[in-house]
Amino acid sequence: MASGEAAVNPNKIFVLTGAGVSAESGLSTFRDTGGLWTHYKVEDVASLAGYERDPARVLEFYNLRRDIHRDVKANPAHEALGRLQRAWAARGGEVTICTQNIDHLHEQGGAENVIHMHGELGKVRCHDCGDVTAADGELSLALGCVACGRIGGLRPHVVWFGEVPLEMDLIYEKLAGADLFVSIGTSGSVYPAAGFVAAARSGGVPTMEINLAPSENAQLFTFTRYGKASEAVPAWVSQLVG
Repeated sequence: MASGEAAVNPNKIFVLTGAGVSAESGLSTFRDTGGLWTHYKVEDVASLAGYERDPARVLEFYNLRRDIHRDVKANPAHEALGRLQRAWAARGGEVTICTQNIDHLHEQGGAENVIHMHGELGKVRCHDCGDVTAADGELSLALGCVACGRIGGLRPHVVWFGEVPLEMDLIYEKLAGADLFVSIGTSGSVYPAAGFVAAARSGGVPTMEINLAPSENAQLFTFTRYGKASEAVPAWVSQLVG
């Protein structure tokens, strides 16, 4: 355990996770060389303007992402966080898991009530009425909204560049009530998530970074641990849970 960590005895823990947590499950990150994103322009497939210009191309891109995600499995980092959440609940505490990832690997790893601030790949949202529903099959302009009946208006339930992340009021509420803020597998460059550490510090909340390498805002963290998420996260959880 890092120096000073033992003095922190949190009852409510807020965990923010990023792409680094799922990378070891086989999901490439936005910055990976040779990954899916290198074959597409962000403005074409991850923006509202791109969707309105060519919705079929956007749906094709997200069908490819769904195919990639379909066979991935939760890794030890996801499982450790699920274990921590259950252990803390049994003690009368709370672990809030907020993720920037659109996969369901946290849930697969045993976590519950995960806040998906950037949306969920396994769901669709009606471009007209806003209804959100689960959808496992291929996305298509031939599909209709079960709520309003409009055909061809179902978009992926993901937050695109320029859109406001989801559940921000709930996130700041949970962050303000936390006794420890932990950032895992994030670059520290994507806002508003990159600003959570500063918000926690302004409220006097101890902060910890668990990452493969220092993030862009690593200097803001009280404690740091570096290494593979699949090793560093279970080690940290084991020390907390005992």
